[in-house]
Amino acid sequence: MKRKKTIYDVFVIGGGINGCGIARDATGRGLKVCLAEMSDLGSGTSSASTKLIHGGLRYLRYFDFRLVRESLKEREVLLKNMPHICWPMRFVLPAPKAMLQKMVIRLGLFIYDNLGGRTILPGTKTIRARDPNLGTILRNKFSSAFVFSDCWVEDARLVILNAVDAKKRGAQVLTHTKVKSIKREEKYWKVTTESKVGITKEFFSYSIVNAAGPWVNAFNNNISKENTSIHLVKGSHIVVKKMFEHKNSYFLLGQDGRIIFVIPFQEDFTLIGTTEKPHDDISREPTCSKEEKKYLIEFANSYFNSNLDLESVVWSYSGVRSLYKNLTDNQGSMSSITRDYMLHVELINELPILTVYGGKLTTYRKLAENVLFKMKSYFPKMGESWTSEEPLPGGNFKLNEKARLVKELREKYSFLDEKWSTRLINSYGTLCDGLLGDSKTKEDLGIDFGHSLTEKEVKWLIEKEFASCEEDILWRRTKLGLRFTKKQEKKLSEWFQNNLSM
Repeated sequence: MKRKKTIYDVFVIGGGINGCGIARDATGRGLKVCLAEMSDLGSGTSSASTKLIHGGLRYLRYFDFRLVRESLKEREVLLKNMPHICWPMRFVLPAPKAMLQKMVIRLGLFIYDNLGGRTILPGTKTIRARDPNLGTILRNKFSSAFVFSDCWVEDARLVILNAVDAKKRGAQVLTHTKVKSIKREEKYWKVTTESKVGITKEFFSYSIVNAAGPWVNAFNNNISKENTSIHLVKGSHIVVKKMFEHKNSYFLLGQDGRIIFVIPFQEDFTLIGTTEKPHDDISREPTCSKEEKKYLIEFANSYFNSNLDLESVVWSYSGVRSLYKNLTDNQGSMSSITRDYMLHVELINELPILTVYGGKLTTYRKLAENVLFKMKSYFPKMGESWTSEEPLPGGNFKLNEKARLVKELREKYSFLDEKWSTRLINSYGTLCDGLLGDSKTKEDLGIDFGHSLTEKEVKWLIEKEFASCEEDILWRRTKLGLRFTKKQEKKLSEWFQNNLSM
C-alpha cells in the first residue's frame, strides 16, 4: 500500500531569526509548516550579531527613516514580549568638540527619541564625560557625552525560542538537514533534504519561503528566472576581559565614518564590534582576521584609557549578512548599504516562492508579518496577525518583575545562589520550574559540568531546544563557553558521546 504523503502549506528554508520567526507566525495562523536548517538553529548570521534590539541610530545618517521608525516601534514590542532575554541598556556617546557636530548629533538623538512612539525606555540626556557613574575610562579629550536608550538581546536564544514556539504550535522543525533540491512535482514543490548522516527525504509543499540568509541565491539561481544581486558583508566582533565596572555601553564614532559598540558582556567581559568587510565566497567560513582585531582594538584604545592588544582578546566571532543590493548603494562604503529587508514573491509554474533579502534582529517579527501578508492571496483562510501581543516561551511576565522571579526561584530551590538563579531566569524566564522540576538538592540535577551547567539542564536543552552537541549548548543556548576550561569541555563532549547516538 502506497504511503500517503504529507503536504505542507509552507516549507521554510533556513533556521536563522527570519526563518524561525516566519515559521512561528505562519503556524500560529493555522498553516502547516516545515522548516529545515542545515546546521544548528541560529548558528550562522543570527548568533554573530552585536546582540542588540535597536532602532539603528546610525541609519539616520542615510535618511533611512522608514527602517528606523519600524525598528523603534518593534523595540518596544519585543521588549514587552521577551523580558527574560531582552532588557534596556543605556549607551554613552562621547560628544565631539566641534559645536556643529555636537548639534547635529543632538538633533539626531531627538529624532531617535521621538520617531517611534517611545513609551518604555528613558530618553536622551547630556552628561559630563567624567560623570562619577562612568568612572575614568574615557580619555580626557572628551568633556561631555550623550546618553540614550536601546536594548540588549540574547540573539541565539531569540532564534531558538521562536523555533520552540513554532514546534509547540505544530510546525515540523528539522535541524542538521540540508535542502539538496527544489523542483515542481504535480501541483506541489518537491523538496529533497539530506540529514548529516546522509539520509535523504522528500517533502511536498504548496509554497516555499527562502530565508537562507547568505545562501539565499544558492537556491534561487537553480529555479528562479530572476537574478537578484546581494551584498555579502562580514561583521566581526572581539571579546575582552571587563573594561569598566558600570553597566552602560558605548556608541563610538570613528574618523573613517564607522561606529563601534563597546558593551558589557556576560558580567565579566566586554564585547567590541563590529567591522564590515566584503565577503565574496560564501563557501568560506567567516573568521575575525588579525587586521580586524587590530582595527577594533585601536578604535577602542583611541577612546578609552585602556591598553588593549591582541593578547587581550579572549574570543572573537564573525558572521556574514546578505544585504539587498540597491542601485543607489554607495559602492565604496559597506556602512551605507541599507539594512532594510526586501521580500520578493515569484510564481514559478503557478507555485509561489518567497525570498527574504536582508533584515536584522530587531525587525524579524515585523518581517514575518509582512511575509504572511504577501502570502495571504495563496492561503486566504489563514488567521490574522497575532505575534505583537504574544510573549515568547518563558516571557509571560513584566520587565520590572525579573528581580522578583529571581528571588522566588531561589526561595523555591534553596541550593541556587544569586548568580545561578539570575542566569536561569535570563535564559528560561517562567519556564525555570519546568527545567528544575521537583529537585530538592544540587545533586538531584545530575552531573555538574561546571559554572552551574548541570546534566538536568543539558537534557532539557536536548529535549526542548534542539541541542545536539556541546557547541550548541556552550555557545548558543548559553555563553558558558567563555568560562569553560578544556577539561570541562571534554567532560561535556564525552557525555554527549555516551548519551546521544546521532
